[in-house]
Amino acid sequence: MTDRKEFRDLVPPEEAHEAIASLSLSSGAEEVSLREARGRVLAERVDAALDVPGFDRASMDGYAVRARDTFGVDEADPAVLDLAGAVHAGEEPDVYVEAGTCAEISTGAVMPEGADAVVMVERTDERAERGSADGSSGETARRVEVRTSLAPGDHVMLAGADVAAGERALGPGTRLTSREIGLLSALGIDSVPVRAKPRVGIVSTGDELVRPGEEVESERGQIYDVNSYTIATAVEEAGGEAVLYPHAGDDYDEMERVLVEAAAECDLVLSSGSTSASAVDVIYRVIEERGDLLLHGVAIKPGKPMLVGEFPDSAYVGLPGYPVSALMIFRHFVAPAIRRAAGLPEPRTATVDAEMAVEERYGEGRTRLMPVGLVESAGKGALAYPVDKGSGATTSLVEADGIVEVGPDTAYLGAGEPVSVTLFSPEVRPPTVFGVGEDDPLLSSVLDGLDRPRYLAIGSRQGLRRLDRGVPDFAAVSGPIEREADAVELGGWTREWGLVVGSGNPRGIEGLADLVDRDRRFVNRPTDSGLRTTLSAAIADLAESHGESRRDLEERIDGFELAARAHESPARKVASGKADAGLGLRATAEKLELDFVSLGEERVTVLANPNRLEKRGVEALREAIENAPAELPGFER
Repeated sequence: MTDRKEFRDLVPPEEAHEAIASLSLSSGAEEVSLREARGRVLAERVDAALDVPGFDRASMDGYAVRARDTFGVDEADPAVLDLAGAVHAGEEPDVYVEAGTCAEISTGAVMPEGADAVVMVERTDERAERGSADGSSGETARRVEVRTSLAPGDHVMLAGADVAAGERALGPGTRLTSREIGLLSALGIDSVPVRAKPRVGIVSTGDELVRPGEEVESERGQIYDVNSYTIATAVEEAGGEAVLYPHAGDDYDEMERVLVEAAAECDLVLSSGSTSASAVDVIYRVIEERGDLLLHGVAIKPGKPMLVGEFPDSAYVGLPGYPVSALMIFRHFVAPAIRRAAGLPEPRTATVDAEMAVEERYGEGRTRLMPVGLVESAGKGALAYPVDKGSGATTSLVEADGIVEVGPDTAYLGAGEPVSVTLFSPEVRPPTVFGVGEDDPLLSSVLDGLDRPRYLAIGSRQGLRRLDRGVPDFAAVSGPIEREADAVELGGWTREWGLVVGSGNPRGIEGLADLVDRDRRFVNRPTDSGLRTTLSAAIADLAESHGESRRDLEERIDGFELAARAHESPARKVASGKADAGLGLRATAEKLELDFVSLGEERVTVLANPNRLEKRGVEALREAIENAPAELPGFER
């Protein structure tokens, strides 16, 4: 086996950019039909092969005349011309305009022979008279009175006035939009040479990965493949052609086979998942035997274990396995190279000046790409708050609005400190209203009726803490509130809570006492959940009635410390047979067709930041709460 190169030191981001820029991703040119050319980039100059228009044509409705017949004419002394006929668009003229005559003409029609100008219909009057204008005939004739003077060429587009034959129409590097395609259509061109899209092979590695749409076996640790589809979409957004390859798994021979196949068929190969010290050996071997490994490891967070290398006919970049890390490293390092190869310009960068909503400490000594969300604050403009649930949390992809790049020497960002946020795209807009707190199905229905809300279900305790720090517009809390909050109530409702049990209640659970010292597996909610606080209060009452402490009873409930994140999670554990009872709501039990043991009701209250009451999104939320029907089982206004 080939000795692999050692990369003991992480390279700075600038070197990673240079390494990727040195890779050849260009795949030449290809001919595409005009219908498929939108957004593509011309590979060659396009010259006009014909005049546009190809004939002298009228540029308005009116009458084609000889200009000299109108010299000196005005409102007081009009010229009277015999109407010799008419010419319509798309027809070959069958009339000749002699001196003293004219022809009715439509916009875009071919100018008849003899005519050299068009008088607009608004400056004329048509009438029927006996005899010709020169008195030579006694028959009834149609005549046109012209009340304005014209010069030759007035209201006429001459042949080649738009584009002349032999003229340079479009140059190489032009991105084709509806305007350019319109010009090409006018030239009669039905296909054009464009820069070929770089073919980018995408290989996700790991035995645990399953394609979306297939059955996932969670008990085996299987997860859906996020990176393949996320990166493929990002490749296409950058102007490349994404090619998905089968999962390579963790078998070295299989991984080698897939990588070699992708390298033979694509301009760039992207892999994600196997950049750790152990699994990366196969990648070293494949690249070292068939090409060159340029770097392993970049001084940046997230994305430290990035690989860059090349095969004889293909480039290679190894992305981190976590979706957030993989996408951020792709956007920062790889997407610009794909755009250059496709001939596309860098997209217009949209940045927003903001202030840090909270302090953020960081002391790892490497550049950090910190995802942040934005919220509009009365009198302060935009506030930026970190959105970092860890690289493995896919929700970070949609809960963030942009990136704050933090230098390697910056260890601390204080609340209120100015930062520049690079938005993920110019179309990104901050949410109209931003809330945090308890996970609640009725609140979800309320938010569905608002325009661009954002809500983070982090629990009542964390929701109150963040509201106190002035970050969100509102917080939804439930259960006993341990302290007063500087907030204004917008409204609320009650919900019935209790134990969700299997259909038919096979374990015969009738209340909390049946969970104590019994062979009953229980699933709780996290400590920040208001529903868990309500449960703890009920256990305290039960303990007091038995002359025991709350802590003693909690320790004797099997699974009390087993917390599931969302309000439906414990119930779904019960439905799957992994638990006998779970903390939940009647609405959840009925939705999942499970039984329910009621333990009482609790209040859900929506509290607003007092400094944001006049914000349009907060006003819309207040109105939505007032008008929301409590149609869910176990809910009351």
